[in-house]
Amino acid sequence: MRFAMSYSCGKDSTLALDRMICGGNECVALVIVMNSAQGRSYFHGADEKVLERYEDALGIPLIKCPSDGYDYHLAIEKGFLRAKEMGAEAVCFGDIDIEGNRAWAEERCVNAGLSSVFPLWHRNREENVKDIIEKGYRCVIKSINNTLLPKNLLGRYVDDDSVRIMKDAGIDICGENGEYHTLAEDGPLFRKSMGFIRGEILTFGDFSVIDIQ
Repeated sequence: MRFAMSYSCGKDSTLALDRMICGGNECVALVIVMNSAQGRSYFHGADEKVLERYEDALGIPLIKCPSDGYDYHLAIEKGFLRAKEMGAEAVCFGDIDIEGNRAWAEERCVNAGLSSVFPLWHRNREENVKDIIEKGYRCVIKSINNTLLPKNLLGRYVDDDSVRIMKDAGIDICGENGEYHTLAEDGPLFRKSMGFIRGEILTFGDFSVIDIQ
């Protein structure tokens, strides 16, 4: 099956992409919604240069969908329609178990005339994180809810040690509810490492982020 990936650049969408490709499917495009005002991807905050690097490192065309936020649903549907023109039959998502998120994604696909696929749906959290680590994906912790996690996790990889800290904090180790976000830097699907440079740490209320270049 030819599919498009609704790609956040994070660990879960990267693992979902891995499972699809390892299952013999072909990804025709990575669909990413951009914050028009900030010039960064929504939620994970990858800027234009980082996104171009993903396209090169993964060898998959990027479809960037600019949005002011209020039209997010329309922007991503336009991206899905472009992917359909490129031969996509379905769109893949990295969601795990939030029913509202899945219903929203399915509606976007129906509107674009595509089916939807959720390779990680109801999959055990431990298995997901274990796969990410054991397959050799290096995923940098980009942002955290600093009321739940220590700031010294920023810039570190998701590994056995950082997962232990998350467990001790009592959070969902996959961060499904926004406890933290990541950017995938390297791994089996990557033709070359992203070669991230860690910058300054910024705090915005309850959330802290590390600048990644």
